[in-house]
Amino acid sequence: MIDYHYWTTPNGHKIAIFLEESGLPYQVSQINLTKNEQFSEDFLRIAPNNKIPAIVDHDPTGGGAPISIFESGAILVYLADKIGRFIPADARGRVEVMQWLFWQVGGLGPMAGQQVFFRRGASEQIPLAIDRFTKETARLYGVLNKRLADRPFLAGEDYTIADISAYPWVAPYTLLSQEIDDYPHVERWLDTIAARPATQRAYALAKEVNPNAPQPPAPRAAQTATV
Repeated sequence: MIDYHYWTTPNGHKIAIFLEESGLPYQVSQINLTKNEQFSEDFLRIAPNNKIPAIVDHDPTGGGAPISIFESGAILVYLADKIGRFIPADARGRVEVMQWLFWQVGGLGPMAGQQVFFRRGASEQIPLAIDRFTKETARLYGVLNKRLADRPFLAGEDYTIADISAYPWVAPYTLLSQEIDDYPHVERWLDTIAARPATQRAYALAKEVNPNAPQPPAPRAAQTATV
C-alpha cells in the first residue's frame, strides 16, 4: 500500500495519474495547502521541503521498512522502476525519458508556476515579471511543440513518466496565457493524454478532493461535438 500525500496542484496530479495508470494500491492523505497543512510536523517528517506530493511505500522495492519519498520527479522514477513500466530499461531509452522529465521539473514547472504567482498571487502587479515568465512559458511550449512534431510522446513511441510529468503543467494553457492554436502538436498530445482513462480518474479525484480545482480542457473534438 502507498500512502499518497496529495493536493490538487499540477505536481499533485502527476502522481495521481501515475498511480491510476499503474494499478498500485494507494490511499490518499489530503494535505490542504489552503490551510497550511504542509507545515505540520507529521508531514515535514516525510517531506522536509514542505511541498506536495510525497509518498510512503509500505511495500518498498527491495523489501524492508517503509520508504518515504518527496519531490514529484523522484517519486515518478521510483514508482516506474518499481513496476517496470513507463520508463525504458535500456540506457538510451532511459536517457530520453530522464532528460525530458528534468526539463519539466527544472524548467516548465518553475516558469509556469512563477507566471501564475505574478499574475494571480502577488500583492502587486509587476509587468516585467509577468512578461518575463509568460514569454519563457511560451518558449517552453514551443520547445515541446517542436519535440512532438515527429513523435507521439516526449520520449518517442511510448507513453512514459516524461509525459505524465509534463501534462499537468501544459493542460492549463488558458491559465498560463498560451494560445493552443499556436502549438498544434502539443494540442494533439494533450488530447491523447486527456483521453486516457487513468488521466480522467486522476482529475475526478481532484474534483472530489477540491471542487475548485481546475480541470483540463476537453479535447477540441469533444468541444466541437457539443456546440
